[in-house]
Amino acid sequence: MTQKPARAQWKDYDWQLIHLPPQRPIEHLALDEVLLDEVAAGRRTPTLRIWEWSAASIIIGIFQSLKNEVDMAAAERFGVEVVRRISGGGAMFVEPGSAITYSIYAPEALVAGMSFQEAYACMDAFALEALGKVGVKAWYQPLNDITSHDGKIGGAAQARRRGAMLHHVTMAYDMDAAKMVQVLRIGREKLSDKGTTSAAKRVDPLRRQTGLPREDIIACMLDVFRQRHGLRPGALTAAEQATAERLIREKFGTPSWLNKVP
Repeated sequence: MTQKPARAQWKDYDWQLIHLPPQRPIEHLALDEVLLDEVAAGRRTPTLRIWEWSAASIIIGIFQSLKNEVDMAAAERFGVEVVRRISGGGAMFVEPGSAITYSIYAPEALVAGMSFQEAYACMDAFALEALGKVGVKAWYQPLNDITSHDGKIGGAAQARRRGAMLHHVTMAYDMDAAKMVQVLRIGREKLSDKGTTSAAKRVDPLRRQTGLPREDIIACMLDVFRQRHGLRPGALTAAEQATAERLIREKFGTPSWLNKVP
């Protein structure tokens, strides 16, 4: 009989929090790769990072086709930066203050023996608890959607390499659904001819459900994470920042990466 790999516990690790001022979308994507690799190499302890956006963006998954997902003319007209991440999943549209996005960088031992469905739910259990505390009854819709009775709240994606895992989530706080359906082709194909009304139902804003400022929801999430797993303030190292800047030049900021064919 094959023995299941030993599963680590969250409190086995010294969790760090990184919460920086607003950054460009492309900087966020480079940091995801850098911090994943640093945890994999054992140079960084497991880390939770809260994203702050400095500009509007469409972020497509690594397996998606740019031309199938994005109306580039509309994106340019609205000043929306289009970038590609290292994880799978669908395209996301965000603007500063419109979303709550976080990444978790952890050893795969944390989800050892779990199915992908179980691993996704495990990584976001703290977030679902926090949403409950601010009045949102939310649950996981397999494989990777967070939803409520009032509609979809957000989605998750993962990437794994060398024994480490990146898990990140974007939840809608105050989504401009009318703009979203103009810049994302998928919005036109999958939503009904009601357009904005349907989009608002599919990506339901947390502001309407909670009545709370975005910062208060994030603070609750951090409190729950801290209580469940432990969490101390952290920071990027100079080496991590330099590597992120190099990756922007050599990978994430190149046309070949953005336009790669799955």
